[in-house]
Amino acid sequence: MQLSWLGHACVLLTGSKKILIDPFIEGGSVIWTSPDIVAVTHGHEDHIGETVVLAKKTVAVTEIAKYLTSKGLAAEGMNIGGTIIVDGVSFTMTPAIHSTGISDGESGSIGGAAAGFVITFDGVKVYHAGDTALFSDMKLIGDLYHPDVALLPIGGRYTMGPAEAMIAANFIGARKVIPIHYNTWKKIEVDPLPFKQAIERTTDIKVSVLQPGETIVIDRDE
Repeated sequence: MQLSWLGHACVLLTGSKKILIDPFIEGGSVIWTSPDIVAVTHGHEDHIGETVVLAKKTVAVTEIAKYLTSKGLAAEGMNIGGTIIVDGVSFTMTPAIHSTGISDGESGSIGGAAAGFVITFDGVKVYHAGDTALFSDMKLIGDLYHPDVALLPIGGRYTMGPAEAMIAANFIGARKVIPIHYNTWKKIEVDPLPFKQAIERTTDIKVSVLQPGETIVIDRDE
């Protein structure tokens, strides 16, 4: 599987299918990616992003799925704790501690609960935490699903910062961690290198700090 960080919380997983998570890039578009499936962690504009424009099959919490269906999309609704299989790809929805809501023009629509995903295909499990604070049940995510890769927000202010994300990485136990949701705007500016150095100095976890648009290969036997 190839994993590309496109910026902010937007991640593209490429293998037998192309899965695009939270399709938002500040000042740009991700339409060129042409994914098979889009996954949306919550309804904030910087996560739902280009979902409607992409018009692809989308996985999201029930309330967002209903909203997207009203826009003409084929949306698969689910809820926290559930697992669905879409075109051979497994999506397990995990908790996230965060606010949510859909902004549609001048009106706002309820957005259900904020969430994360454990996405499994081609023998690889990727945990995208979504926007979240640190919470102790991240240990259960590790114990139950054993993700190979954890995508963790580190920007602070709106999500956990590096100190909390270090604890989250230990709770989850993925062999590789990739920081996301930072340096998009001044309010979430963070240097990810101390985060990487501290984790790799004290654990066996490897941290890949990617540049927007950078791609790495995730080997199931890595």
